[in-house]
Amino acid sequence: MPEASSAAGSPGAGTGRSAPATTGAGAHRSLAEALRSRDDASLAALLRARPDLVSPVPGDVTQLATRAGTRASVVRALDRLDRFALQTAEALAVAPEPCPYPVLESLLTGHLGASDAAGDPARAALPGALETLRDQALVWGDGDRLRLVRTARELLAPSAQRPSPTGLGPTTAEATAGMSPTRIQEIVLAAGLPATHDPVSAVTALTALFTDPERMSALLDEAPAEAHQVLGRLVWGPPYGEVTPSPTPPVRWLRDRGLLLPASARTVVLPREVALHLRGGLAHRDTAPVAPAVAVHREHRPQAVDANAAGQALAALSTVEELVKSWEHAGPPVLRAGGLSVRDLKRAAASLDTTESSASFWIELAYAAGLLASDGEADERYAPTPAFDVWTELPPAERWSVLAAAWLPATRTAGLVGEQDTKGRTLSTLGPDLDRSAAPEVRRRVLELLGELPEGASADPETLLARLAWERPVRGASDLRARLAHWTLTEAEVLGVTGRGALSGPGRALLEHQDPAPLLAPLLPEPVDHVLLQADLTAVAPGPLRRPLGDTLAVLADVESKGGATVYRFTPGSVRRALDAGHAAADLHAFLKEHSRTPVPQPLAYLIDDVARRHGHLRVGAASSYVRCDDDSVLGEILADKRSAGLGLRRLAPTVLAAQAEPTVLLDGLRSMGYAPAAESRTGDVLVSRADAHRTPARSAPAPVPDGPPVPDATLLAAAVRAIRAGDLAATAVRKEPAAGTGVPGELPRTSAAETLATVQAAALTGSAVWIGYVNAEGAASQRVLAPVRVEGGFVTGYDHTADEVRTYALHRITGVAELEDEHL
Repeated sequence: MPEASSAAGSPGAGTGRSAPATTGAGAHRSLAEALRSRDDASLAALLRARPDLVSPVPGDVTQLATRAGTRASVVRALDRLDRFALQTAEALAVAPEPCPYPVLESLLTGHLGASDAAGDPARAALPGALETLRDQALVWGDGDRLRLVRTARELLAPSAQRPSPTGLGPTTAEATAGMSPTRIQEIVLAAGLPATHDPVSAVTALTALFTDPERMSALLDEAPAEAHQVLGRLVWGPPYGEVTPSPTPPVRWLRDRGLLLPASARTVVLPREVALHLRGGLAHRDTAPVAPAVAVHREHRPQAVDANAAGQALAALSTVEELVKSWEHAGPPVLRAGGLSVRDLKRAAASLDTTESSASFWIELAYAAGLLASDGEADERYAPTPAFDVWTELPPAERWSVLAAAWLPATRTAGLVGEQDTKGRTLSTLGPDLDRSAAPEVRRRVLELLGELPEGASADPETLLARLAWERPVRGASDLRARLAHWTLTEAEVLGVTGRGALSGPGRALLEHQDPAPLLAPLLPEPVDHVLLQADLTAVAPGPLRRPLGDTLAVLADVESKGGATVYRFTPGSVRRALDAGHAAADLHAFLKEHSRTPVPQPLAYLIDDVARRHGHLRVGAASSYVRCDDDSVLGEILADKRSAGLGLRRLAPTVLAAQAEPTVLLDGLRSMGYAPAAESRTGDVLVSRADAHRTPARSAPAPVPDGPPVPDATLLAAAVRAIRAGDLAATAVRKEPAAGTGVPGELPRTSAAETLATVQAAALTGSAVWIGYVNAEGAASQRVLAPVRVEGGFVTGYDHTADEVRTYALHRITGVAELEDEHL
């Protein structure tokens, strides 16, 4: 049977009226007819809400209606309903078809014809829910004949294999479908109904009994007390129960009268009509007509929120820069299956002084922003991209904007790292299976809900999750959506999108598609050009350091702690690192004196001089390698040290040792023994060991995995509606031959490529049709009447009136084009 849909929606939405007004929708015999009666704005709204319907553009309304009823499309549409709209659809799925509006209302309120339903929230919300279902072409018909599209009914109706959220079972007719006529006759007689030899009439009589409140009440009054207890266990579902070969008297009493019907040899089921009577007519135990409010957890001054968020943003910039720079030289290798090994993740977490889960987030964020990637070489490793160098030169606020703009739409889900996929494989950081298409939607919706609270207020997490579950109950059936919300709150806080749990000013700008940098910049401290040297071999940076100072200090000292102020510690190893990089001791003294607001402490000066005095005392060259030293006693100590056994050392001369290890291995070995060797060239000069920073080839940031077809823009929607209307017109109108001299075959002029492009673009904008000459790949020429709807990438897509379908033609194969008046169609 063809399906139909209401053209007018529900004018009574949100008014609390008992039924929405109708505008002749009952005259529609099919969904296609109902869609055809909609105006262009309504059709465009449908295509916007269900973008899969426009990919590709349907040829006419009939194709649109057919596509709207396919299983994949209906599943996607149901997936985006809120809880009450879904409950309304579930109620329609268990209602008789077609369903009068009062019956649907009673299934959701339990007040069929009762005056006390006026204040019921479900009654007030029902017109709006029904309008939503109509707008999305899931429900059609007027107030007296409401129908759920067939595919949705099949998906939502209860069955033994797929229980319904309503907890209802099959109808009496469905439950008795395989029952013998004799058994049906026995049930009819036991229920006190007149005997009939027609099984259909018998089932109809039973159904009438079970749907008659007065007769059902009288029948149940005769039931044993234990029978009521049995019904009470099944009434709200599941409706199936196991029975023994010798059932108890209460069960036998219920089964004899059809109040329980056999589903299998050991199973009985409560018929839907009986359950609805026991429930007072309700399809659901609890309805949720109103979205739960998100409660305020704490309130803060907006200035305090922004200040806290700015501090987090600054820390985020420092963390990402430190992480990516640490991979400049010999970055971690890429696993064969893709991703980062557990060992390398632990190393990254240790270097950042954070947890592995936090390190995964920062790594994935840098990857999403295009700051690091795999280098694509034979020995594939992760390394910074050229975009990282551009990023580091940006002002801090703009750098943060890059990170935040990459985080919000990203489908990479760092919170899944360490878990197992469906095949039992552990998910790794930067691995191929971390994309979750629902992540951007949840992330944005969490921020939107925070933005709806009073400025400076944080949300109560439980009520926030309840709201998300109400808005997408189908997706909320798994815990992924709730976990995504938890991760969003955590990530937004450490990134600085929120402060103290409340949406910050820059975060609000990000959410509203505005540049957050101008709002963040005044909140960030100005970079400083000095440090405060302490007597305990530390230096305190009272704010973010200017780049030349920060880069040099990062070589000379190790970061000990971060926060509002960064603490650096000087160690023999860090000073040696600076000397290895080519800095002389005198340069280091001058650097510290110039950039410290406090005098250089004596312990620090002694440390630099001591390491410098010993630096280069040993010289390493290639023999495979050698060690030379003017002090032969030092070489004797090295030979005597058991830790040098693996280096293969032997004395060539009093001041020279030969080694069976590469120079770099020998250098590392001697340093681990507490010495400060320096590498030298063939001429005996000290080599400056400043490794070149490795960069990947130019890489683009990873594209988010789409959650279904993208929402078409207004231009494409308008063009699609025009194409659908044109297809309908072509399918229903009587064709006329074009007038002589206006584009009949053989008279179509040839046009240049520029003229062709301009003409079809103009036709796409105005919705007009054109004649085109076309030569296909086999060289066959033809002339077509085309109503273009989209021109891009060297192709024109439109409704071909000659073929009665939407087609795409290559522009370079169009030999000529001419305008065609509407009356020529």
